[in-house]
Amino acid sequence: MEKLVYVDRRNTNCNKWDGQTGMFGEEGLHAMWVADMDFKTASCVIDALKEYVESGVYGYYKVPEEYYQSFINWEREHHNLVIKKEWIRFSPGVVAGFHWLVQMLTEPGEAVIVNTPVYYPFLNAVKNNNRRLICSDLICDGGHYQINYEDFEKQIDEEHVKLFILCSPHNPVGRVWKKEELAKIFEICRKHQVYIISDEIHQDLIFGNHQHTPSLCFEEYRDLMVMLAAPSKTFNLAGGQNSIVIIADEELREKWDVYTTGNRVLGGSAFGYIAAQAAYEGGAEWLEQVKKQIYENFEYLKEELAKKLPKAVVTPLEGTYLCWVDLGAYIPAEKVKEVVQKKCRLAVDFGDWFGGKRFGTHIRINLATSLENVEITVNVLAKYLKTV
Repeated sequence: MEKLVYVDRRNTNCNKWDGQTGMFGEEGLHAMWVADMDFKTASCVIDALKEYVESGVYGYYKVPEEYYQSFINWEREHHNLVIKKEWIRFSPGVVAGFHWLVQMLTEPGEAVIVNTPVYYPFLNAVKNNNRRLICSDLICDGGHYQINYEDFEKQIDEEHVKLFILCSPHNPVGRVWKKEELAKIFEICRKHQVYIISDEIHQDLIFGNHQHTPSLCFEEYRDLMVMLAAPSKTFNLAGGQNSIVIIADEELREKWDVYTTGNRVLGGSAFGYIAAQAAYEGGAEWLEQVKKQIYENFEYLKEELAKKLPKAVVTPLEGTYLCWVDLGAYIPAEKVKEVVQKKCRLAVDFGDWFGGKRFGTHIRINLATSLENVEITVNVLAKYLKTV
């Protein structure tokens, strides 16, 4: 069995640990933010990259058929989704992918809807492209989140929404949407002819009895839909800059091809392709070890906060490795950053980043790290929040 290896990434030009100034204005914080892992990737990936590096020649790379087949096989075996090679396109990242799709599928001034709180690059993709951001808040019941279908459709109708960006599984609230939930929201989009971008980058990080349903499993909505996936979250390969865009509908593929041809972004780095192929072919055992550690970290955090800060609301972790915690019983929104960053010395993703001040008492904690790092986080939160 492959052993999971934690790596202390300080002083390695790691953005999470060494690049904090941009978001926090200082360095030296205990890093529990950026959504990558502090674990060495699967040995099959390291071996494949070593072989390529040792060849000593890094010229133009022809993407092999095996690369496409590795992803096709993975989706079929792990998600019961049948994909054709001609549906697959390249993006240097999921974030770049949905930025491009916002430009392709909407015009300046048109409305794009998201379910907040949500991964904040969604918000930036809308604003950066001069589209109108429409937020339909999820309903929170004791830390468990659901879609507000009535509000979602009302906003679409009143604001003449053209595009919906779906986060599935949902970052930061950790929901793995049920098939019937997705069907209901997709039918609303069909009714109003709203395009759907489905960001499924966390599709392989599912816990318990929950099951991820890929958006493209719904054949009747494929003409509205583009699915985004990547090995980066699953196998800790964000540095490979390789994401996968899946477009089943021919007209949508033509739109994508015209756009990317015009920008000459047609392919990526050999390193990214090689790493992805190796991971999809041989990384399943490693992934199970990662998931086990992540969920152990979550259970520790949940149990310890229940003892030390019993009024903190820890959202159930159905999917992703990101834990959403509401500290509002202990601290007002306007003091969260001061206490969590300045006193606790933690770098976390602050709640207001995910959709505004109404989420300001929340923080998002990255659990893809060592149990020791989670212990440090829980202990400093307990120490300083009790004194606020």
